[in-house]
Amino acid sequence: MTGTLADVSPSLVAALGVEGFDDVLGVGEARGVALLLVDGLGAELLDAHADRAPALAELAARGRRLVAGFPATTAVSVTSLGTGLSSGEHGIVGYSMGVPPLDDPEAPADVVLNTLRWCAHGAIDPVDLRRELPPEQVQAAPTVLERAARAGVAVTTVAPEIQRRSGLTRAALRGGRFHGVSALGDLGAEVLDALATDAAEERTFCYAYHGDLDMIGHTHGPGSRPWRLQLAVVDRLVAAIAEDLPSDTVLAVVADHGMIGTDPGWRIDIDTTPALLGGVRRLAGEARVRHVFVADGALDDVTAAWREELGEAAWVRTRDEAIAEGWFGPEVADTARGRIGDVVAAAQGNWTLVRSRIEPMETGLVGHHGSLTDAEQHVPFLLARS
Repeated sequence: MTGTLADVSPSLVAALGVEGFDDVLGVGEARGVALLLVDGLGAELLDAHADRAPALAELAARGRRLVAGFPATTAVSVTSLGTGLSSGEHGIVGYSMGVPPLDDPEAPADVVLNTLRWCAHGAIDPVDLRRELPPEQVQAAPTVLERAARAGVAVTTVAPEIQRRSGLTRAALRGGRFHGVSALGDLGAEVLDALATDAAEERTFCYAYHGDLDMIGHTHGPGSRPWRLQLAVVDRLVAAIAEDLPSDTVLAVVADHGMIGTDPGWRIDIDTTPALLGGVRRLAGEARVRHVFVADGALDDVTAAWREELGEAAWVRTRDEAIAEGWFGPEVADTARGRIGDVVAAAQGNWTLVRSRIEPMETGLVGHHGSLTDAEQHVPFLLARS
């Protein structure tokens, strides 16, 4: 297996002939490309339920698998897709992450940012942080969409209307036009409309997002009956778009992460485990990945405590160890380094590292993702051509 989510958008715009990008995934030449992100469609889940998704299964038979990157979670993966960079380069390093002052990335993290909602994480009344933490500064690298638009490509994003001016959209997907949608029907129609230009020579790039499969997986579990029925609906959407593709266009289908199912017997509750709280200044991440920010002088003690308490339930590394092992990609920028916990814990097996007091909703979920297992990391990359 070769390739990561950071290779997807650069390969697609390279297929359009945009200079400065390489088609490392072998997309081939095209006049128009559409990238459909199906949130939560892990490669192992698709293989296990191929009978529910014949169109996707047929594409998978001649497609390939990619590695999502770490952490394997939506905000991180969407930013990798949008920028063509790993998490260590673009700096969105978790579902929630500690953010040092933007003018002093070496200072201690002074806020925990929920990167999906762009608000203070864990607050009873979430505070919108788009003004205090401008998304264009938190993630300052130019996006692939911006670069393609400057090269003359007609760029369109198709996603739920609520995402139009969200912090994550501004951080990861800025560039081109945004079309808000409310259901699968108008999502499919907007994708096809974006590809069907009047001028045969006009190059087009469309990014589209569908999130219901992930939501069903979180609430009912990946592979559950509701999940399988939703997968069948997604399969029909992909088939409908593929059947109507304009000439000389390509539809690429990808996922941001896979998912594992769990239950209360596999939970470790950080909020009620004193050994995991001693010397800890802030906690970020999510149930499968935790960023632990420690008090001055407490790194060794906190690392030892987390390793002893979690045992084989998680891989526990210091920041320097995780970076050296390539968890956050081949390069880690200074801004990203300050957002990575002093200690990072990635859950093994079906374990979750929950916070029942700070994250009651997330604690009750059935499906989770984020860690380093194949079930969470392996995602499909499927191509349909007109």
